[in-house]
Parts: sequence; structure tokens; C-alpha cells
Amino acid sequence: MNRFHVHLNVSDLDASVRFYTELFAASPTVKKHDYAKWMLDDPRINFAISNAGRAQGIDHLGIQVDSDDALQQLGERLDAAGQTVLAEPDATCCYAKSDKFWTEDPQGTRWETFHTFGEATADRGASAACANEGESCAPAGHAPGSRTAGPVACCGSHASCC
Repeated sequence: MNRFHVHLNVSDLDASVRFYTELFAASPTVKKHDYAKWMLDDPRINFAISNAGRAQGIDHLGIQVDSDDALQQLGERLDAAGQTVLAEPDATCCYAKSDKFWTEDPQGTRWETFHTFGEATADRGASAACANEGESCAPAGHAPGSRTAGPVACCGSHASCC
């Protein structure tokens, strides 16, 4: 079953963890010095917050799927929607390993579709430096107006990757 994903940038991680722990009546599933995530079943959401030096507010929205096949189907739907679609295979970010597709809706809201297949002990893998620079969250090679379905390496001129 798919799960809706919301990632917020916050200025005070500890205060935000306290707030969302009370709101959701649950402790974070993952809690690190700069990141927290709740995997909730009611509502069915992957809700993440981080303090990585980017502007406060919504970082991106997304859909987490349970299989590679479901991710490929979602990638095809994104491509049919006509926006730029960038693949990010085997990404290590947000303390997880995932295959991803990134896009933006017509208003510029970033969308991450992904299948997570493992945990990671490090935050954001190769993209850690990018996250601290306040860059946007999209794989390297993002060219506005281009439509790409092939693999694109994470972290370059445009990445925080989670």
C-alpha cells in the first residue's frame, strides 16, 4: 500500500519533535540530530522534518511505494503528466536507501516518489554537503523543461536528496 510523504524544514528540531510527537501521539520512528521521521498508519503517512539550513516550511511532498514495480508504474504516470522526471536510483539519504523519481508540479512544488529498500547509518550519503548549502532537492542534471527517465546521479548542483 502506498504512503503519502511530507517533508518539512524546521528551525528548531527538538521543539518540532515535541510538537509532532504530541500531535501524532507517537514518538518518531527515526530520530537523529538533524532529522526525525514518523511512519504513521492513521493517517497513513511518512512525515519527516529536518533542520538542514534550508528555508522553513514544506521541502517536498511525495508518495512512498512498497515495490520496484509500483515505483516504475508511478514513474510512468509522472512522465505522462508532462513534467520533468528525474530518476535517482540507489540513493542514500534521510538515513535510508531508496530508488526515486523526482519531479515538480506546474507550480514548482517538488515531488519525490520512492521505494525504500534499506536503512543507512549516514544522513544523505554523498549529498550531505549539498543539504547544508540550502540547495533544492533534486538530482544533479536537472534541466528545466527536459524530460528524463534515465538514471541521474544524486548530489551535484541541485541536491539535498531527501
